[in-house]
This record gives sequence, C-alpha cells and structure tokens, in this order.
Amino acid sequence: MTIKQFAQPYRLVAIGLISVLISLLHWFNFPVFSASQPAQIERFNQVWETINENFFDPAFNGVDWNAMRDRYAPLVSQANSSDETATLINQMLSELQTSHTRFYTPDEPEYYQILGIFAPRSSEFREELAEFFPEDPIEYTDIGIVTTAINGETFIRAILDGSPAAESGLQVGDRILSVENQPFHPFYSFEGKANQPVTVQIQRSADPASQQTIEVTPKQFDVTTMYLDAQAASIDVMERNGKKIGYIHIWSYAGDQYQQLLEEELLYGRLSEADGLVLDLREGWGGAPPTALNIYTARGPSITSILRDGRQFTRYPYWNKPVVMLVNDRSRSAKEILAYGFQQYGIGQVVGETTAGAVVAGRPFLMRDGSVLYVAVTDVYVDGNERLEGVGVTPDVVVPFPVEYAQGADPQKERAIEVVLEQVQ
Repeated sequence: MTIKQFAQPYRLVAIGLISVLISLLHWFNFPVFSASQPAQIERFNQVWETINENFFDPAFNGVDWNAMRDRYAPLVSQANSSDETATLINQMLSELQTSHTRFYTPDEPEYYQILGIFAPRSSEFREELAEFFPEDPIEYTDIGIVTTAINGETFIRAILDGSPAAESGLQVGDRILSVENQPFHPFYSFEGKANQPVTVQIQRSADPASQQTIEVTPKQFDVTTMYLDAQAASIDVMERNGKKIGYIHIWSYAGDQYQQLLEEELLYGRLSEADGLVLDLREGWGGAPPTALNIYTARGPSITSILRDGRQFTRYPYWNKPVVMLVNDRSRSAKEILAYGFQQYGIGQVVGETTAGAVVAGRPFLMRDGSVLYVAVTDVYVDGNERLEGVGVTPDVVVPFPVEYAQGADPQKERAIEVVLEQVQ
C-alpha cells in the first residue's frame, strides 16, 4: 500500500468531520428546518426578514431580533399545521410589544378586513393581490360578529349594525356554544354558506336553561364597503327627556368616506335635527385623518334659507351642539388620537374604557403564500412629544363593560347618552 493509498481513508474522515463542524456552526447562526415543511419554513423566514428590514425601530423595541429567530425557528420546524405555524409567528411578533404588528392568514376575518382597508388606498398593493384575488370585490362570508374568549368560552362582544347577526336576534354577551352543531370558528363556521340559513346555539345567561338556537343567514361582505354600510345602519335619533339625542357608530375610519358620511349626516341628514350627539368609536379599525375634529371646532357663517311661505331653515357648516365620544379597549390607532384631541381641546367628554394604546403607523406586506404581515413602520407622537403607544387614552367618565352574558345591555352607551343629556338640558 502506498502512502497515498494509506492516507485516503483518513482524508475522507477529515472531510466528514469538517462538514459536521460546518453544519454545527450553521445551526448556531441560522435556523435549521426539516425538509418536510418547506411552506412553513418559507413563511417563517419571510416574516422574520420583513420585520428585520421594515420595523420602525432599528433596536426592535429592545428585543434581540436575531435571538427571536433562533428561539422560534426550531419550534416552527416541528409545527404540524399551517395554523400552528401562524400561532408561533404571532407569538414571536408579540415579543416586540408593539401594535400594528401581526400575521394574518386567510382563515380569519381580520385578514380580509385588512385587505379592504389597504387595497383601495394602494394600487401597488392591489396589483400584488391580483394573484390571489383576480376579481373585485374582495369578499368573505360572515354574519357580522366580533367575538372574544373568556375563560376558554366564546362570547359575542360586538355586532355590526345592519348585519345578519343584528337582524337575527343575536345579542352582545351571548355565549356561542356551536354553529350547525359544530365547534365555532370565526371564519370556517360560515365559509361557503352565504344566503343559506345556519343554526347558532347560544347561551344568553349564566343559567344553562337560557340556551337556545337562533337561525341566521350569512352573507358575502364586500370588505371595501362593509364598515361604511354598518356606519350608515347605526345612525339613530332617540327621544330622551324631551330631547333628541343622535347616535352614530364609526366602525372604521380608514378612508375619507367615513368622515364624509358623518359630516353629511351632521349637517344635512337626520343627525342635524339632534340636540346632542354620541359619537361611538368602539371596536373596528383606526385610520382617522387629523382633520376629523374640524367639524366640531371650525367656525363659519350660518346660512338661513327663507321660503315663500315664510318658513326658515338655518344651517351651520360645523357641529355646534354637545357631543360625547364613546371608546373602549379596542378603540385603536387614529381613533385614540381623536379621543386625545377631544380632551385636550375641550370638544367634549370621552366615555367608556381606556383605549388600546395602539398608536403607531402600520402597512401590510403580502407574503408569497398570500398571507399578510402587518408591520409597524412608523412611530407616532401627538402634539410633538405625546406618545400614546402602550398608554392609550383614559376616558373622562370610566364605564366598565362586562361582556359575559350582557344580554344585549350597553352600559357605556347609556352613560354617554346621560352625559349628553346633562349638557343639553
């Protein structure tokens, strides 16, 4: 045997050891995944990179973002489903402790709602969506409820005005037991069932004897108009103590159309006849322009029209009557800036619960698989040095709202009406 032949086996062993060392070094610096889950792996990597390149704070709110990748990558590699991967991704994002930073998938209503907010405002985003939504409008099937988990049970915490749920007799506070005798899912319980009656089993009070079955017919919601439709359906003028109290619920402020509808109603519509106004900004989405408060603070000449028979009508180009704002812990983003402005500039009292403390600016990023990553890309300060992120706005009149078995009662709205009445008497 020659020296060269003798050395060959040891050379191969050395090469193998070097390969193992390189692999180990790679593990300590980059996530290693099972080749059996390429979709989850790609999803995780794209989310991590997008945050790494676009999150507004280069220090990641004090979080070691590389360490987050190393912590969550092995967990994702063991995930057994797309849902489990999404849950892990959102756990990782929550480490940043920043609002407007969440991963959305097509099996949740909020995914479609985000698309409805940003697709009309960005032609580039709409072009990206064309691969997954080639035709307008973007829609999903639902009954119009917002749910929350309390002690492992699902309760209705809000119902869109004019929605199938509102028309069916479902109430805020109802505990959902099942849909069509199957466990409730916020998306799949109604998917593919538009215009088909379904049965929802609910419990109305803590007494099991209050269980009942309610029939409701889901519909296709156009995500670009659903909140404007609900806003229009919410408009009401109530007679209380000889006074007319107007009410409107702005579910979303993400577009000029919401303020336009509000102003048309205040100046020319049914609300113009009211003696006071309750402006409800609970639930939904933010996006309000800073000029949204001008309708309450502006000044200008009134216009009086006199008809041939002597009748007179006087119009003002602004709202000059009492107004109260309603907020809760899901009033977020620019809605919180409006609540801040209400208090700072003495426009009116704020009633309800402390707002979400979600005041940064976000934008969506479409992932390669069609999911959406919402990223906080801009920090926000109000009046130069006031940062509401993580703080929120505390109402002038704090009114708790225990959702569990509320049986349709709305103590916050009732208190807001009382506050307005005190000002118009």
